[in-house]
Amino acid sequence: MAKVITIAAEPRERVGKGASRAARRAGQVPAVIYGDNKEPEAIQIPQNEVIRLLNRGGFMSHTFEIKVGKKKATVLPRDLQLHPVSDAPMHIDFLRLGKGATVVMSVPVRVTGEEVSPGLKRGGVINHTRHDIELNVPADAIPEFIEVSVAELELGEAAKISDVTLPKGCEPTITDRDFTICAIVAPSGLKSAENAASDDEAEASEETAE
Repeated sequence: MAKVITIAAEPRERVGKGASRAARRAGQVPAVIYGDNKEPEAIQIPQNEVIRLLNRGGFMSHTFEIKVGKKKATVLPRDLQLHPVSDAPMHIDFLRLGKGATVVMSVPVRVTGEEVSPGLKRGGVINHTRHDIELNVPADAIPEFIEVSVAELELGEAAKISDVTLPKGCEPTITDRDFTICAIVAPSGLKSAENAASDDEAEASEETAE
Protein backbone atom coordinates (compact mmCIF):
# COMPACT_ATOMS: atom_id res chain seq x y z
CA MET A 1 0.00 0.00 0.00
CA ALA A 2 1.31 3.42 -0.94
CA LYS A 3 1.83 6.12 1.69
CA VAL A 4 -1.09 8.54 1.92
CA ILE A 5 -0.11 12.00 0.66
CA THR A 6 -1.61 15.17 2.12
CA ILE A 7 -2.84 17.81 -0.32
CA ALA A 8 -3.34 21.37 0.92
CA ALA A 9 -6.42 22.92 -0.70
CA GLU A 10 -8.55 26.04 -0.37
CA PRO A 11 -12.34 26.37 -0.37
CA ARG A 12 -13.96 27.80 -3.49
CA GLU A 13 -16.38 30.56 -2.67
CA ARG A 14 -18.00 30.51 -6.13
CA VAL A 15 -18.81 27.63 -8.48
CA GLY A 16 -19.73 27.44 -12.15
CA LYS A 17 -17.85 27.74 -15.43
CA GLY A 18 -16.88 31.37 -14.94
CA ALA A 19 -15.54 30.73 -11.44
CA SER A 20 -13.64 27.68 -12.65
CA ARG A 21 -12.00 29.64 -15.46
CA ALA A 22 -11.00 32.36 -12.99
CA ALA A 23 -9.47 29.74 -10.68
CA ARG A 24 -7.43 28.26 -13.54
CA ARG A 25 -6.21 31.70 -14.58
CA ALA A 26 -5.01 32.15 -11.00
CA GLY A 27 -2.97 28.91 -11.21
CA GLN A 28 -5.51 26.76 -9.37
CA VAL A 29 -7.27 23.53 -10.35
CA PRO A 30 -10.98 23.46 -9.44
CA ALA A 31 -12.09 20.28 -7.68
CA VAL A 32 -15.01 18.86 -5.73
CA ILE A 33 -15.19 16.36 -2.87
CA TYR A 34 -18.37 14.27 -2.69
CA GLY A 35 -19.70 11.10 -1.09
CA ASP A 36 -19.96 9.53 2.38
CA ASN A 37 -23.49 10.95 2.75
CA LYS A 38 -22.15 14.50 3.08
CA GLU A 39 -22.67 17.67 1.05
CA PRO A 40 -20.28 18.17 -1.89
CA GLU A 41 -17.42 20.52 -1.10
CA ALA A 42 -15.95 22.81 -3.78
CA ILE A 43 -12.19 23.33 -3.44
CA GLN A 44 -9.18 24.40 -5.46
CA ILE A 45 -5.64 23.03 -5.50
CA PRO A 46 -2.48 24.75 -6.81
CA GLN A 47 -1.88 23.59 -10.38
CA ASN A 48 1.83 22.94 -9.83
CA GLU A 49 0.95 20.59 -6.94
CA VAL A 50 -1.52 18.67 -9.11
CA ILE A 51 1.03 18.36 -11.93
CA ARG A 52 3.64 17.11 -9.45
CA LEU A 53 1.25 14.42 -8.22
CA LEU A 54 0.30 13.41 -11.76
CA ASN A 55 3.97 13.05 -12.70
CA ARG A 56 4.44 10.56 -9.84
CA GLY A 57 2.17 8.13 -11.68
CA GLY A 58 -0.80 6.14 -10.43
CA PHE A 59 -2.77 9.25 -9.46
CA MET A 60 -6.18 7.66 -10.02
CA SER A 61 -5.41 4.62 -7.86
CA HIS A 62 -4.00 6.39 -4.78
CA THR A 63 -5.82 7.68 -1.75
CA PHE A 64 -5.01 11.18 -0.55
CA GLU A 65 -5.72 13.27 2.51
CA ILE A 66 -7.07 16.67 1.53
CA LYS A 67 -6.64 19.41 4.12
CA VAL A 68 -8.87 22.48 3.87
CA GLY A 69 -8.11 24.76 6.79
CA LYS A 70 -8.40 22.58 9.88
CA LYS A 71 -10.60 19.99 8.17
CA LYS A 72 -9.20 16.80 6.67
CA ALA A 73 -10.81 14.22 4.39
CA THR A 74 -9.50 10.94 3.02
CA VAL A 75 -10.33 10.83 -0.68
CA LEU A 76 -9.83 8.88 -3.88
CA PRO A 77 -9.66 10.58 -7.31
CA ARG A 78 -12.59 9.41 -9.43
CA ASP A 79 -12.47 11.75 -12.43
CA LEU A 80 -9.71 13.87 -13.92
CA GLN A 81 -10.35 16.30 -16.76
CA LEU A 82 -7.37 17.42 -18.87
CA HIS A 83 -7.14 20.16 -21.47
CA PRO A 84 -7.56 18.54 -24.92
CA VAL A 85 -4.49 20.31 -26.34
CA SER A 86 -2.09 21.08 -23.49
CA ASP A 87 -3.04 18.17 -21.16
CA ALA A 88 -3.12 20.68 -18.29
CA PRO A 89 -5.37 19.53 -15.40
CA MET A 90 -8.77 21.24 -15.64
CA HIS A 91 -10.93 19.67 -12.91
CA ILE A 92 -10.84 16.79 -10.43
CA ASP A 93 -13.63 14.87 -8.70
CA PHE A 94 -12.63 13.26 -5.39
CA LEU A 95 -14.68 10.58 -3.63
CA ARG A 96 -14.80 11.08 0.14
CA LEU A 97 -14.01 7.79 1.89
CA GLY A 98 -15.67 6.86 5.15
CA LYS A 99 -14.16 4.52 7.72
CA GLY A 100 -14.24 0.91 6.54
CA ALA A 101 -15.24 1.87 2.99
CA THR A 102 -14.48 -0.37 0.03
CA VAL A 103 -14.03 0.71 -3.58
CA VAL A 104 -13.76 -0.98 -6.97
CA MET A 105 -10.31 -0.49 -8.50
CA SER A 106 -8.41 -1.85 -11.50
CA VAL A 107 -5.11 -2.90 -9.95
CA PRO A 108 -2.07 -3.43 -12.23
CA VAL A 109 -0.58 -6.93 -12.62
CA ARG A 110 3.13 -7.45 -11.94
CA VAL A 111 4.50 -10.72 -13.37
CA THR A 112 7.24 -12.48 -11.38
CA GLY A 113 9.29 -15.65 -11.81
CA GLU A 114 10.14 -15.05 -15.46
CA GLU A 115 13.80 -15.96 -14.96
CA VAL A 116 12.98 -19.49 -13.76
CA SER A 117 9.85 -20.29 -15.78
CA PRO A 118 10.41 -23.60 -17.64
CA GLY A 119 8.04 -22.53 -20.41
CA LEU A 120 9.98 -19.32 -21.02
CA LYS A 121 13.27 -21.22 -20.95
CA ARG A 122 11.96 -23.39 -23.76
CA GLY A 123 11.41 -20.30 -25.89
CA GLY A 124 7.86 -19.47 -24.91
CA VAL A 125 6.52 -15.95 -24.45
CA ILE A 126 4.04 -14.44 -22.02
CA ASN A 127 0.58 -13.75 -23.39
CA HIS A 128 -0.95 -11.08 -21.11
CA THR A 129 -4.69 -11.68 -21.05
CA ARG A 130 -5.12 -9.03 -18.36
CA HIS A 131 -2.75 -6.17 -17.54
CA ASP A 132 -4.86 -5.29 -14.51
CA ILE A 133 -7.50 -6.96 -12.34
CA GLU A 134 -10.70 -5.29 -11.16
CA LEU A 135 -11.00 -5.79 -7.42
CA ASN A 136 -13.13 -4.76 -4.47
CA VAL A 137 -10.49 -3.31 -2.11
CA PRO A 138 -10.41 -1.57 1.27
CA ALA A 139 -10.27 2.18 0.63
CA ASP A 140 -7.48 2.58 3.17
CA ALA A 141 -5.37 -0.28 1.80
CA ILE A 142 -5.41 -0.14 -2.00
CA PRO A 143 -2.60 -2.35 -3.36
CA GLU A 144 -0.23 -0.74 -5.88
CA PHE A 145 -0.05 -3.99 -7.87
CA ILE A 146 -0.92 -7.69 -7.78
CA GLU A 147 1.93 -10.21 -8.16
CA VAL A 148 1.30 -13.08 -10.57
CA SER A 149 3.99 -15.77 -10.73
CA VAL A 150 4.91 -17.73 -13.86
CA ALA A 151 7.80 -19.50 -12.10
CA GLU A 152 6.29 -22.98 -12.52
CA LEU A 153 4.47 -22.58 -15.81
CA GLU A 154 5.28 -24.79 -18.80
CA LEU A 155 4.42 -24.02 -22.42
CA GLY A 156 0.65 -23.94 -22.81
CA GLU A 157 -0.03 -23.37 -19.11
CA ALA A 158 -1.73 -20.32 -17.62
CA ALA A 159 -1.86 -18.38 -14.35
CA LYS A 160 -5.45 -17.93 -13.20
CA ILE A 161 -7.01 -15.80 -10.49
CA SER A 162 -7.25 -18.89 -8.23
CA ASP A 163 -3.42 -19.14 -8.36
CA VAL A 164 -2.97 -15.63 -6.94
CA THR A 165 -2.78 -14.75 -3.26
CA LEU A 166 -4.64 -11.46 -3.01
CA PRO A 167 -3.93 -8.91 -0.27
CA LYS A 168 -6.18 -9.05 2.79
CA GLY A 169 -9.64 -7.65 2.14
CA CYS A 170 -9.30 -7.72 -1.66
CA GLU A 171 -11.71 -9.72 -3.80
CA PRO A 172 -12.14 -9.94 -7.59
CA THR A 173 -15.33 -8.44 -8.97
CA ILE A 174 -15.63 -11.43 -11.31
CA THR A 175 -16.75 -14.34 -9.15
CA ASP A 176 -18.51 -16.68 -11.58
CA ARG A 177 -15.38 -18.12 -13.21
CA ASP A 178 -11.68 -18.78 -12.67
CA PHE A 179 -10.35 -16.34 -15.26
CA THR A 180 -6.90 -16.37 -16.89
CA ILE A 181 -4.46 -13.54 -16.16
CA CYS A 182 -1.54 -14.62 -18.36
CA ALA A 183 -0.24 -17.71 -20.14
CA ILE A 184 3.00 -19.10 -21.57
CA VAL A 185 2.57 -19.67 -25.29
CA ALA A 186 4.86 -20.73 -28.11
CA PRO A 187 5.99 -17.88 -30.41
CA SER A 188 4.94 -18.14 -34.07
CA GLY A 189 8.42 -19.28 -35.15
CA LEU A 190 8.45 -22.10 -32.63
CA LYS A 191 4.91 -23.11 -33.58
CA SER A 192 5.92 -23.29 -37.26
CA ALA A 193 8.92 -25.46 -36.42
CA GLU A 194 6.79 -27.78 -34.29
CA ASN A 195 4.17 -28.07 -37.03
CA ALA A 196 6.86 -28.84 -39.62
CA ALA A 197 8.31 -31.52 -37.36
CA SER A 198 4.87 -33.05 -36.92
CA ASP A 199 4.34 -33.09 -40.69
CA ASP A 200 7.72 -34.79 -41.22
CA GLU A 201 6.84 -37.45 -38.65
CA ALA A 202 3.48 -38.03 -40.30
CA GLU A 203 5.08 -38.43 -43.77
CA ALA A 204 7.70 -40.82 -42.36
CA SER A 205 4.96 -42.93 -40.80
CA GLU A 206 3.05 -43.07 -44.09
CA GLU A 207 6.17 -44.12 -46.02
CA THR A 208 6.90 -46.87 -43.50
CA ALA A 209 3.33 -48.13 -43.75
CA GLU A 210 3.63 -48.33 -47.57
